[in-house]
Amino acid sequence: MIIVFGSIGLDIVQSVKHLPRPGETVLTADYVMLPGGKGANQALAAARAGATVRFAASIGDDDFGQRALLNLDLAGVDLTDVVRRGRPTACATISVDSVGENQIVVSSGANLDTVAEQLNPAAGDLVLQQMEILPSEIWAGLDLARERGARTILNAAPYQSIPLAALAKIDVLILNEVEASMLAHDLGLDTSDLPGVCGGVQGRFDTTVVLTLGAGGAMAFAHDEALQAGILPIRALDTVGAGDAFVGAYVAAQSGGMALADRLRWGSVAGGLACLRPGAQDGVPERAAIEARQDEITITPISI
Repeated sequence: MIIVFGSIGLDIVQSVKHLPRPGETVLTADYVMLPGGKGANQALAAARAGATVRFAASIGDDDFGQRALLNLDLAGVDLTDVVRRGRPTACATISVDSVGENQIVVSSGANLDTVAEQLNPAAGDLVLQQMEILPSEIWAGLDLARERGARTILNAAPYQSIPLAALAKIDVLILNEVEASMLAHDLGLDTSDLPGVCGGVQGRFDTTVVLTLGAGGAMAFAHDEALQAGILPIRALDTVGAGDAFVGAYVAAQSGGMALADRLRWGSVAGGLACLRPGAQDGVPERAAIEARQDEITITPISI
């Protein structure tokens, strides 16, 4: 089973001609309200990719919370460990420009009340976390997962400094280029060589490191191999949620016992397909759609 421990909220999405500069007001005609939060997005992506998923999170006792849970419920995600809190459900405002780039501001709300005690992992489970809840609860979640014999996966997004002791407890670390650069800075490594940084982190902490590169595909560094994955030949409409779709599908593939190359294929296909529809969750693909395009992803070995 995959247990996703993290954030949930409602996204208010606006399409704009260009992203506002500091001090600038940009007008747009309409907006839409969509379920979001990196934890919820990744739980949905893993479930749609065919995995059994339980979600541990917090919402407010409000309409936003009910809306935020809808897609997860429809996808069959176990919501037993979602708790209603006194704070309002988290809310994100997202602006998307004419070429699909985005700008996001998140109000954390009830996510700040999410605690590791909501987790109930068992041996062999995969515990997937992000960084939109309190860091103290993320580290406590790692400890609890390890104590129970579960495997730990951290998507270090949005990036917060990770203690060395916590890095040593992560089985899979997933980062994008910005997050990898910030980790390199924290560790005193060369930020101009991110593949080298990821390879070095893998060797030092004995964790599989996955580096997502947007249009450049993705790389993975494990103890016995390093691979690079290409991307689908698509024209992106909206990149919101693409990273979460990658993570959810990658972890679903891992829960199914797939090899590293196939995990990368699943993540790359899901991330690409998620760019074809607006919103963080509406574009998340189903398992059949992911399986149908596996052959379009090239996998090549890399050396560090």
